[in-house]
Amino acid sequence: VQRSAVRALTSPLLFSSPGRALSSLSATRRGLPKEKMSENGVVPRAKVLTIDTMNPTVKNVEYAVRGPIVARAVELERELSEGMKKPFAEVIKANIGDAHAMGQQPITFFRQVLALCSYPELLNDSTFPEDAKSRAYRILQSCGGNSMGSYSASQGIDSVRQDVAHYIERRDGGVPCDPDNIYLTTGASDGIMTMLKLLVCGEGATRTGVMISIPQYPLYSAALAELGAVQINYYLNEEKCWSLDISELQRALDEARHYCSPRALCIINPGNPTGQVQSRQCIEDVIRFAAKERLFLMADEVYQDNVYAEGCQFHSFKKVLFEMGPEYSNTVELASFHSTSKCYMGECGFRGGYMEVMNMDDEVKAQLTKLLSVRLCPPVPGQALMDLVVNPPQPGEPSYDNFIKERTATLSALAEKAKLTEQVLNTVQGISCNPVQGAMYSFPHITIPEKAIKEAMQPDMFYCMKMLEETGICLVPGSGFGQKEGTYHFRMTILPPIDKLQILLIKVKEFHQKFTQQYS
Repeated sequence: VQRSAVRALTSPLLFSSPGRALSSLSATRRGLPKEKMSENGVVPRAKVLTIDTMNPTVKNVEYAVRGPIVARAVELERELSEGMKKPFAEVIKANIGDAHAMGQQPITFFRQVLALCSYPELLNDSTFPEDAKSRAYRILQSCGGNSMGSYSASQGIDSVRQDVAHYIERRDGGVPCDPDNIYLTTGASDGIMTMLKLLVCGEGATRTGVMISIPQYPLYSAALAELGAVQINYYLNEEKCWSLDISELQRALDEARHYCSPRALCIINPGNPTGQVQSRQCIEDVIRFAAKERLFLMADEVYQDNVYAEGCQFHSFKKVLFEMGPEYSNTVELASFHSTSKCYMGECGFRGGYMEVMNMDDEVKAQLTKLLSVRLCPPVPGQALMDLVVNPPQPGEPSYDNFIKERTATLSALAEKAKLTEQVLNTVQGISCNPVQGAMYSFPHITIPEKAIKEAMQPDMFYCMKMLEETGICLVPGSGFGQKEGTYHFRMTILPPIDKLQILLIKVKEFHQKFTQQYS
C-alpha cells in the first residue's frame, strides 16, 4: 500500500461550507458549475442537514474497531468474490471479538430455549429436553401475551432481573443483590452509554471529565466525544503486564482538575485490548482512590469468565467493595456491567446485557429509569438469553452435562489460543507480547523501522494496512485504542479456530520480518 492510499483512507474528507456559497460572486465567475434546475424549472433547495449543520460532536466520534482498515477488508472480500487476483485466498478478520463469526459454536441449551421461545409450537416437540422446555415456558410466562415479541418493562423483565440478582449473589459469595438495582441493557455498551449520559454536565472548566485507561476500548472515547465530555487518560504499565498504578491515576487526576471536573473512573477488567486481569489488591486500591477523590466507579466486567493465566482470578468490584466494609460499601457509587457477547457465550448479535448500580441517589435512579423508558426496552430475545447465562442448567437436569462440556471446551480452547498467541509472537524479533491473562485479545508492542515511521502519517496504521493488502489479515492499529507516544501496537483477537490462528500467526511473523527488511 502506498502512503497516498493510506492517507486517503485515514484523512478526513474536506467539505466546503454551504454558507460560503452565498458569495457576491456568481457561480460562473467563481468557476463553479451552474445549479441544475429540475424539469419544472425549480432550483432544488439546499440540504437542511449538511456536514456543517450536523451535530458537531458526532464528527469527533471515532471507532477504530470498525475503521478504515475494516472498510478496506470488506472491499478486498468483494474483490476476491469477483475473481480479482490477490496474494491471499481469503480475508481473515482478526479485528473484533465476534466469536461466532470466527467459528465458535453456540451453546446448545441456549439456542434450544431461544428457539422454543421464538416458536412456542416447538414445546410439543419431543426432541427438545424437558429442562429447556420448562425454562422457555417460564420466560414466556413473563412476557406480555406470552410472546417474546412484546415489549417488556423499561428496566427489563422482572423475573430475569431476579435471576441476575441471584447470579450475582452466587458469584460474589453471598453478597446481597437487590433486583431493583439491576437494569437489563442492549449489550453492555448501552448501559455504559446510559451511565455516561447521567454523569456528563457543566461547561468549560466545570465540564465533566471521565478517566479511562490507555489503551482503552474505543467505545469509551467515542461515547465521551459524542457527549462532549472531557476524556482523562491514565496509562496502563506495559512493562508490568499492563498493570494499573495508583500513582498514574493520581497524576492524571491532578492534571485534569486544571481544565475539567473529574467525576468518573472507568475500569475494564479483564482488560480490552490488553488482556490483563486485575489483582484483588489493585481493585482495593482503586476503590480507596475513588472514595478519596469522590469519583463514580464504572466497572466493565464483560470478560469475567475469560481468565486463563495461572495465578489469575476474576474479582468483581462489587464483592471487593463489600468485603472492604461499610466505610466503602455504603458510600462508593458503582455501576458494573456484563454482557452475553463475550465469555463462553459469544452471542454478540442478541445484544443482551445488564448493569447493576450501587449507592445511587434515589432521585437519580428515578431519572435513570425515565431515560431508559425513552428507548422502551432492551431486545426481549437478548433479555431471555441473559436469563439463561445467569441461570444455566443445574446438576441433575437433562442438559447439564452437555452444557458443562460445551462451556469447558470453549474456555479451554480460548486459554490454549491465548498461550499460543503469546508464544508465537514472542519468537518474532521486533514484536513483544505480554501474557494474555484474560479477555479475547493480544496487544503486542511492535518495532517499526525509522524509515517507515518517516514515510507514514500513522505508522501503525500504515503497518496494519500493508499487512492487510499483502496477507489478507485484518488487525486494528494500536493508535485506535491509544498508546504511549512513540510506541506502536496492534490488537489481534484470539478467537479464530486454532488451525486458522496458527496460519494467521505464521503470516504475521513472515510479514513483520519482510516489512522490517523492506524499511531498514
